[in-house]
Amino acid sequence: MSNEEITLTAAGAEVSVRPGNGGRIGGLRIDGVELLRQGERYGCFPMVPWCGRIRDGRFLDGGAVRQMPLNAPPHAIHGTARNGPWRTARTSANEAVLTCELADPWPYPGRVTQVVTLAEDSLTLTMSVETYDDSFPAQIGWHPWFNRNLGGEDARLDFTPAWQEERGEDHLPTGRRTDPKPGPWDDCFGMPGGVDVTLTWPGQLELKVGSREEWVVVYDEQAEALCVEPQTGPPNGLNTRPRLVTPLEPLEASTTWSWRRL
Repeated sequence: MSNEEITLTAAGAEVSVRPGNGGRIGGLRIDGVELLRQGERYGCFPMVPWCGRIRDGRFLDGGAVRQMPLNAPPHAIHGTARNGPWRTARTSANEAVLTCELADPWPYPGRVTQVVTLAEDSLTLTMSVETYDDSFPAQIGWHPWFNRNLGGEDARLDFTPAWQEERGEDHLPTGRRTDPKPGPWDDCFGMPGGVDVTLTWPGQLELKVGSREEWVVVYDEQAEALCVEPQTGPPNGLNTRPRLVTPLEPLEASTTWSWRRL
């Protein structure tokens, strides 16, 4: 793993991007305060070419069964791109463009491009998946670990989903939708108007996670962090709601985190 770190700055905001560690965002500091949990597994990593768990690591592509490594037995979790180095295509003071080649164990050749753009009051992450040849199913998402506490009160989470995906004992959606239930959560929610989740650290900062996508996984079962994960489909979505990448049509998604000081 290369230790290359790209630093983007805009007014009082600073972002570190780590191409060598799975193309992840290593940190987001506002006025010197770090918002993301630190550590090589944390920050915010891209989930691609799938998000969350795939049941038994298997998905169907036409008549072919594809098997992914079971890195969260008995399932495969969070894609392959976070496990290897990305290439830096270009950088400026407030933007970085990274690329990653899809390769073994993913069975289809393709490329992922991630654009990280910092403004004085927002961070926008955009990803696209392109194929060189055959069409294939894919998903795009992001997995940020926001620090629960920034030195004052714990963060509050506010969102109004249309439904919650019922979670089975195997941690995967059963296919049934329920009314949203109180946390703690490791659950997928539907927001048909687009993801809109607000994190508030009272007296310090309000941060909104937005996306035009309609799926978000919220994970708040750890004391240290809160995860708000916009994605293009639910967990196990390569089987239940596949989005096709074709030579003419890449899969594209973006999320914007916008903040204001309180």
